[in-house]
Amino acid sequence: MNSGAPDRQIPLAPNTRVFGHIDRQIDINRIVVPGFPVSSTGEFMRGHGTYFRNGELHASLAGSVRQVNQLINVQSIKQRYSPEVGDVIVGSITEVQDKRWKVDINSRSDGHLLLASVNLPGGELRRKTVEDELAMRDYLVEGDFISAEVQQVHHDGACFLHTRNLKYGKLGLGLAVKVPSYLIKRRKAHFHSLPCGVGVIIGCNGMIWLCEQISEDVDGGYNIDLAARVPEETLRVIARLHNCIRLLANHGIHIFETSIMFCYDLSKSHGTQELLRNDLAAELADQVIQQLRAGMEE
Repeated sequence: MNSGAPDRQIPLAPNTRVFGHIDRQIDINRIVVPGFPVSSTGEFMRGHGTYFRNGELHASLAGSVRQVNQLINVQSIKQRYSPEVGDVIVGSITEVQDKRWKVDINSRSDGHLLLASVNLPGGELRRKTVEDELAMRDYLVEGDFISAEVQQVHHDGACFLHTRNLKYGKLGLGLAVKVPSYLIKRRKAHFHSLPCGVGVIIGCNGMIWLCEQISEDVDGGYNIDLAARVPEETLRVIARLHNCIRLLANHGIHIFETSIMFCYDLSKSHGTQELLRNDLAAELADQVIQQLRAGMEE
């Protein structure tokens, strides 16, 4: 714990770093909890997540301290997804509009996928025509899931997506799992073929897609055989992975390919339904945390 923190003892999770006095040096990697002082001087202006008490600026929520000139605020740890350019997302089509699709990206507002920003069937790249516009519902309709990349984020919060890379596009048979977006770590790769034989797309927006396999589709996923059958064994693995991801999310553990596989391997000695038990879930979560810490120390 930071030596600048108050003398009173507050129970915190192991390895939690608490920020004491912002006057010394700001470190956005440190966090504060409600009631902790972030400044002992009156030189700063109160921003979101702070309040004055006895001449000191205190945090009113748990989060990281941010400073812009003389303004200090605390950015909440738990917040809705805020898109950034380059983010890989998994979303669902909510509306077909003029030359664009609206996509639920688990954010404050829907994302926009322009007709000009998609690959046509066969991976063809060309100027879109009136015929393509009339055939938009042949490509994507309400309820379809897609993987995409954030292309632009405007100042008003509008988010524009693209699926020009062959690894992006319409998703076929699979299962979507929604988790808090702050638990997703931004990494170089978000498409994974797990050792258990299942593919996973970990969206930065908190949407995780589990499917039989991950591969680049030259057709953009537009021609999907919905009558195809997923092997029963694969369905069992997907069901176990789903419960493992829910377990990690319920215990506030960062979700990425390593933590998912740690939890999956530890759960093998238990039934899939047993993972929903609170006592077993807490035990497995503790073991996952220990393995993650051991991996960081190596």
